[in-house]
Parts: sequence; structure tokens; C-alpha cells
Amino acid sequence: MSVYKNDKLTYLKEALNSLYNQTFTKFDIFIQCDGELPKALEKFLDSEYENGRIKQLNKRTQNMGLAYSLNELIKIGIKNKYKYFIRMDADDISQCERVEKQYKFMEQNNDLDVSGTYIKEFSDSFLYDKIIYYPLRHDDLFQFFKKRVPVAHVSAIFRNTFFRKAGLYDTENHISNEDTLMWMKGFKANCKFANLDYIGVKVRVTSDFFDRRSGFEKVISDFNNRRKVIQILNYGLVSYFYAIVMVLINLLPASFKKVAYKFFR
Repeated sequence: MSVYKNDKLTYLKEALNSLYNQTFTKFDIFIQCDGELPKALEKFLDSEYENGRIKQLNKRTQNMGLAYSLNELIKIGIKNKYKYFIRMDADDISQCERVEKQYKFMEQNNDLDVSGTYIKEFSDSFLYDKIIYYPLRHDDLFQFFKKRVPVAHVSAIFRNTFFRKAGLYDTENHISNEDTLMWMKGFKANCKFANLDYIGVKVRVTSDFFDRRSGFEKVISDFNNRRKVIQILNYGLVSYFYAIVMVLINLLPASFKKVAYKFFR
């Protein structure tokens, strides 16, 4: 998990409590503080680390972005010979059986390098509730990637083999969706993908969720990432149609985008 200055303490507590209350408890929590944090956030994390609930708490004063933070934690995990790496955001909620189900799924499918789950998006500030479904099998996920990302990043569990094959996150562009290029690298490196038929994570959609996707620079960056995916994985011209549709949707005002996301995601 990466935590930065704009994360809310109440949301972070909910996220961590969802991990503390897992049915399977043989895992360690690693957190990277991505830049300086407000006093309340820092004090809370320090207390959780001191009482042993957090295995490792890394701090730095400069904000470097999610991809950079995840790479730092992955390197530590690889050095300490962890077999699995599970993603978690600081404002989402893991279902109580998430870790157990994902761990058993990976143990039962030794050929998998990465897998995810369905997610349920919800909001505390406006009326929004949606389950996002993904294909389950590798070949279907590869085809699905022509249009959209094949694994919900917040639900991912990686076997350490994924990073040996595909490498770490691309840190060149901080405003990009880190997962898009990561999944591209994974498919290119012949990593095996899957999803579990289970809603593993409740993803909080805040009031600025849709506004953050409207910035012209962000929209163009996402389109360029999608263009890389199409070219490197040889998806063909039809995939550009879906990429352009997403550009148009993301340029819509937030109020219209809420409606579009309900139908196109």
C-alpha cells in the first residue's frame, strides 16, 4: 500500500481494518509513505507500526507517485523472498475472505503469474453503485485488453515470477494509469493471467473521481498508453476505435461521464 498527503485518515483506517479482519492472516503489511503526510496520518501509521500491525513503514519527503512507491515495496519483498504480492489502495475495502480466496486460487493454479477479482465501486458522497466484472481465463483476458485493462489493479495478487518475467512498474509518466503498461509488459513477457469469480474489493469512488479523468493532459497520456498496448501486442485497427471512444468519454463533463461509465465499464 502507498499512502500520500491527500489520503483521508478515516478511509485509511477502513482500508487497514479490512486487512486486519481477514479470514487468512499469514501475510505482512508493507506501506510506503509517498512524500510528507499530514500529522494525523503520520501519527496513526506510526502507532500501527509500533504495535506490530504494519510489518514495514517506509518514509520519504518527496512525492514520487504510485508506480515508484510500489516498485520500492516490491524490491523489498523480492529481497526478502516473498512468494506473493497483494495490491491494496489506502481508501478501498478488501472483503474479509479476499486474501484467503486469492491465495488459495494461486496455490491451486501454479502456472498463474497474476490474478485479480471483480470489484464493487461505491461512493460516500453521491449515488453510485456498480459491480465491474472481468473475464476469468487468460485467452479471454488477452482479448479483453483490446478494449480495457484485464485485471482490476486494486484487486491484483502477483506471484514473484511476474516481476522476474515482466520487470517493475514504468515510472516515466506519473499521470498515467500504472497498470495499463504493467499488464502490457506482462502479456509481452508471456505471463499467465486469470481472474477469480468473486468480488474481492470495494472501491471507493470519491466526488472528484470523474474530474480527475477529464484533464486534457491525463486523457492524452492514457491514449498514448493505449496506443503502445495496441502496437506492442498487435491488436489491430479496431482497437483504436475503442481507444478513441474512451478519449471522448473522458473529455465529457463529470456529470455526463458518471452516466457513460455506468454503461461502458
